[in-house]
Amino acid sequence: MGKDTITIDGLAQFAKGLKKMDADLPKGLRIAFNGVANIVIDDARPRIPTRTGRAARSLKAKSTRTAVRISAGGKRAPYFPWLDFGGAGPNNRPARRPFYTDGRYVWKSFADKRPEVQAALERALAGVAQSAGLEVS
Repeated sequence: MGKDTITIDGLAQFAKGLKKMDADLPKGLRIAFNGVANIVIDDARPRIPTRTGRAARSLKAKSTRTAVRISAGGKRAPYFPWLDFGGAGPNNRPARRPFYTDGRYVWKSFADKRPEVQAALERALAGVAQSAGLEVS
């Protein structure tokens, strides 16, 4: 019996195909994406200045089955955007910091680690496909 070839264009189509095979398979994408996001987080954390460490600890991987996300700041470190991008101080206090459109920590780490992130993402997607019983070429 010959093997059928399936071509997938796009992550959303891949996630939908996995869901058709088994409703639990797309969860593997979220877990794989969190692992990839941790490459950036692990590089960014030591770059973040610390007094209490709350800003660095606030970096979290929060991916979905179709997107890789890193959250930062939140209620425990609401000043994180100011640390990363600059501008007026937290709550518009006079503590000014030069504004960097691309940020100082998270986006810089992503730019520095982009080849590693891309390779890890490709491995992760291939791993999810193989765990679903698909042959990856």
